[in-house]
Amino acid sequence: MTNGDKATWRTFFVHARATLTEADRSADAAALTTHMVTAALEARNRTGCATVAAYVATQTEPGSLDALYALHEADMRVVLPVTAPGNTLDWAEYQGPQRLVRGAYGLLEPAGPRLGVEVLESCCVIFVPALGVGFSGERLGRGAGYYDRALAGAGVAAQRVAIVRDEEFVPELPYAEHDVMMDAVITPGRGYVSLPIKSTN
Repeated sequence: MTNGDKATWRTFFVHARATLTEADRSADAAALTTHMVTAALEARNRTGCATVAAYVATQTEPGSLDALYALHEADMRVVLPVTAPGNTLDWAEYQGPQRLVRGAYGLLEPAGPRLGVEVLESCCVIFVPALGVGFSGERLGRGAGYYDRALAGAGVAAQRVAIVRDEEFVPELPYAEHDVMMDAVITPGRGYVSLPIKSTN
């Protein structure tokens, strides 16, 4: 697919994810774990910052609980989103899989104290879920705007790194003025890619 509005692209990506086999999901998740830990450690070595923001992947999203555990075991402080009133995100520290509980919409969230969106200012990397990412850094989310609102207040030092499948990193996606652009993307096959890049098409 080479064009279309946001709704069309969302339908396209969601359908493609639904057709993946469990073997494909597991292979992608393992590769993403390696790339995410590498990116976090490189950022820590470069900046001295040891805090990253991540997310608990749903069944169809790229990523896994293994990635959170691996980041935690690498001595990174990991904060995760918590759904808050007013279609906003709060954040709490990841303290292991046993401390994750079902929150709003049935999503897994940390059970610890809420830290406020300002905790993102202390992060060196913010791993962001996405349905798709364009070569210029445009991110396609699910449309509710949770992450755009949260990321708009994040510290400028934090790298905004979207996590998608290889096929979800495409030359161009529609975006709006309020959309927050990504600084980089991680895919299972390509690893960490700084953005923007020039299209080869």
